[in-house]
Amino acid sequence: MATVEIIFATNNANKVKEIKAVTGNLLTVLSLADAGIDIDIPEPYDTLEANASEKSRVIHNLTKKNCFSEDTGLEIVALNGEPGVKSARYAGDERNFQANIDLVLQKLLNKENKKAQFRTVISLIWNEQEYLFEGICKGHIIANQRGTEGFGYDPIFVPDGANKCFAEMSMEEKNLFSHRKKAMSKLIDFLLQQTQQD
Repeated sequence: MATVEIIFATNNANKVKEIKAVTGNLLTVLSLADAGIDIDIPEPYDTLEANASEKSRVIHNLTKKNCFSEDTGLEIVALNGEPGVKSARYAGDERNFQANIDLVLQKLLNKENKKAQFRTVISLIWNEQEYLFEGICKGHIIANQRGTEGFGYDPIFVPDGANKCFAEMSMEEKNLFSHRKKAMSKLIDFLLQQTQQD
């Protein structure tokens, strides 16, 4: 497979780093900054799918190039799926993840059920068509933050089958469980099929 160049519609450097760790040499992933695009795309919808679609469509309309975007939410059972689509802004529009973590832990104080999952939805626009890919990582929330790696809610989320939270894992360890890796693997498989047909 020839290397495919594709724009990842995000300004989040951590997400770009994670995605590049998954794609290796299969894709040349350009962040918005790499592509010379300086915009902050709103996420106005109440589903991950709709927000992911919005971001990829905005960038596709701007560039006319193949691109993808993703939206990820932490869905906690005892909080009826919160913070979900509002994960980045759970404690306010400042996107302060320490404040977000504090709010989650505060709301879970008297809850016994700590089960949660990360869910990623990727919207790919490829040859003018949109395709959606989903990745889920089930786990639970811990009461005290641990670790310094990763970002977002990683210091309080332990995936099923692990004894470390995401923030205590190397990128390689995290990708054994990662929701984003699962969704991205589906996208890569799809692109492999497409480019072999071309």
